[in-house]
Amino acid sequence: MWFANMRRKLLLGNWKMNKLSSEAKEFAIASRPLVQKAKENNIDLGVTPTYLSLAAVKENASKDMIVGAQNVHFNDHGAFTGEVSIPMLKEFGIDWCLIGHSERRTYDNETNEKCNAKIKVLIENNMVPVYCVGETLAQFEAGQTKAVVEEQVRVGLKDLTSLQVKELVVAYEPVWSIGTGKNASTEIAEDVCKFIRDVLRDMFGSVADEIRVLYGGSVKPENIKAYLSCPDVDGALVGGASLKIDSYEALLNNIL
Repeated sequence: MWFANMRRKLLLGNWKMNKLSSEAKEFAIASRPLVQKAKENNIDLGVTPTYLSLAAVKENASKDMIVGAQNVHFNDHGAFTGEVSIPMLKEFGIDWCLIGHSERRTYDNETNEKCNAKIKVLIENNMVPVYCVGETLAQFEAGQTKAVVEEQVRVGLKDLTSLQVKELVVAYEPVWSIGTGKNASTEIAEDVCKFIRDVLRDMFGSVADEIRVLYGGSVKPENIKAYLSCPDVDGALVGGASLKIDSYEALLNNIL
């Protein structure tokens, strides 16, 4: 429990394919007092906008707001139409990035091996990967949750050292709970997040106690406190409830 108390809570909004750049700017300006309130309470606050809104948020939000990308390519340049590289993100001061979100795994053939390649180059460039793992409804119903999640963690973080993964964030998002209104119980969230930490401990030793593990999947203001009360849940990756400043504020207030 000592380590659980030492890990800073993290509230991270995933905007997915939402918000025009002008709307993102409005949100960024409105979020400034929230970031200050979070900082005073030892909580990290952030959002992951679309590529086109990254600059607007970075330029208008508090300097303490985490601004992350939703994806990145593992090559730094080349003939990869439609992709964005790490140097392009760094030019805008972006140093966080989601990797392996279930929607990218489902729609864009994001494999554990691809995630591994991306995580390695992000860490080499002193950026923070937020590595998303989680099982489908069929896998959940077949009792395969831990087998699926363990493979995602072991392959996604393959060949990394304890020193390299210290700043890494892992987000457990059961696919059957994302945007469906179906919530994993707090017991399931804690059980799987603790299991992830056990796998990390087996791979990297005691540094696992410093790695933040988030829960995501239909997180709302009314249930976030229960999730974050679990000893191995260090924060939340939130979709729809992070899009409006009032619900984002309510999420923060309900953590406090």
